[in-house]
Amino acid sequence: MGAPPHEDGSSPHDPARGLELAGVGVRFGGLTALEDVSLRVPPGRIVGVIGPNGAGKTTVFNVVCGFVVPHAGTITLDGRRLRPRPHRLTRLGIARTLQGVGLFAGLTLAENVMAGATGSARAGFLSSLLATPWAAREERRLRTGAVEILERLGIGGHADALPATLPYAIQKKAGLARALAARPRLLLLDEPAGGLGAEEIDELAALIRGLPAAAGTAVLLVEHHMDLVMSVCDEIVVLDFGRVVATGTPDQVRGDPAVAAAYLGTEAITPDGTPGAVAPEETGTVTR
Repeated sequence: MGAPPHEDGSSPHDPARGLELAGVGVRFGGLTALEDVSLRVPPGRIVGVIGPNGAGKTTVFNVVCGFVVPHAGTITLDGRRLRPRPHRLTRLGIARTLQGVGLFAGLTLAENVMAGATGSARAGFLSSLLATPWAAREERRLRTGAVEILERLGIGGHADALPATLPYAIQKKAGLARALAARPRLLLLDEPAGGLGAEEIDELAALIRGLPAAAGTAVLLVEHHMDLVMSVCDEIVVLDFGRVVATGTPDQVRGDPAVAAAYLGTEAITPDGTPGAVAPEETGTVTR
């Protein structure tokens, strides 16, 4: 027999489980943002969450980060109940990028990445600002780590530049570098391709694909660029009106009629089992 569950109903610590949402529901007043949403992000895997605007993608991220408390369901990390608080995410091994850039305008790229470090590393960065006796040594260590991450992302040559002086694509990479500085076990990427061109998206895809191997990081990705999602994800979860309408590999999701209905309002499966046109506003209910 396995070990008994904890008093809160969660299972014993199991690093192989990763992040799991089970039956999660979120309401804002009379609006249902998520209903019975379940998904899993195992270690070393890349899972994408897609869906039309208003489908609930950002709400999933906000639940995982503790900005939104669900009224139903459970969230577990490595088998244990997760009750996230935004200011303690890095201690849990979770980091998140923003839809925009979110860099500190007055800090160089290297300093921005240093600010993303966790625990004693962050304490060292703050100490360096306060000029404590051991600040010089600690700042050198942090800077070396920050520049290494920037170089891995191909922007090490801009380590001493201020964000506003650089192209948007480089700023986006710097935001990713800052998240990686926390050495997360789980990285939440919130529309990382937003505002990028086709060539830049190809470069980003290569970076994301390499994260599990290079940093041992599981990735939960929300993105509108389907080429990126289909090329990097091991599994895709499709939301529509707060519900999961499809889950599977990129090939499975690409051919799912419910996905076409959610995005295009066409080719849904009608009650008699034949394809039929569905108006976009009616795609919240798809008969499978």
